[in-house]
Amino acid sequence: MPRPVWSGAISFGLVTIPIKVATATEDHSIRFHQYHLEDMGRVRTRKICETEGREVSGDEIGKGYEVSRDTIVAVSDEELREIPLPTAKAIEIVAFVPYESVDVIRIADGYYLEADGQVAAKPYALLRQALARNSRAAIAKFAWHGRERLGLLRVVDGAIALHAMKWPDEVRSPHSLAPREVDVTNKEIDEALVLIDSMTYDGPIREAEWATDRYTAALEDVIHAKVDGKKPPQPQTGEEPTGQVVDLMSALEQSVQRAKQSRTDGADADVHELKPKKKAAKKAPAKKATTSSTKKTASMKTASKKSRSA
Repeated sequence: MPRPVWSGAISFGLVTIPIKVATATEDHSIRFHQYHLEDMGRVRTRKICETEGREVSGDEIGKGYEVSRDTIVAVSDEELREIPLPTAKAIEIVAFVPYESVDVIRIADGYYLEADGQVAAKPYALLRQALARNSRAAIAKFAWHGRERLGLLRVVDGAIALHAMKWPDEVRSPHSLAPREVDVTNKEIDEALVLIDSMTYDGPIREAEWATDRYTAALEDVIHAKVDGKKPPQPQTGEEPTGQVVDLMSALEQSVQRAKQSRTDGADADVHELKPKKKAAKKAPAKKATTSSTKKTASMKTASKKSRSA
């Protein structure tokens, strides 16, 4: 488990549950640095004081709120920690709601809550079993990172999870984006339902064949090819979507047949095949590199191998 990012308690009526909070998700995105194209020198961002005109270190930097053009109020991290809020030290449950009533667009980052010590085990288990038994989710308030936030508590694989949530005024209305009324026949709706049924997946999402990040895998292939002095893999050619539906019913019927076929043999690349077959890349003649570029290539190979082993 990762290192706890916060520790405090869940406030549940008169019940207090000491907990530690750990992040529930990981980011596996490939990170890039910025380089000067002419000589591949690293480009870095530096923090410069406008008054003194010099670079300042992290321990010289603090937070401030600009009241006016010439007035800035400094606020220290200690003052932020000591803000007199009941949610500064506790995740305060304020209501219970049916889980299906929660608009998923409001759900943000996820965390796992760990019972902090033996004294927390029983009240933790009590809340967990109560939530699971009546299919309810708890709405809570908590204060992290300089602001009070709304949260959702639910049970995930025997543990209590906390999801940060957007406040109601942080979610834009989608009404202006919806298309105007159009005529859709019952036959078209029925065929769409058949398509939905043929594409329905009932298993755990983490085990689904489509639950794979193809972009990161393809990007790794590009990086490894360049490290090895090869040409990056070429994109697979296919029909470009036109954005126009000529015959909606025909498109639905063809989609149903395609989905059924992919269920039968699992070989439909357009719908379910998420890992394109790798083609052997033709070796490109390696260019003679300078001493500095050779060192950079060796460094990239080491980083690349570490990325694959991770």
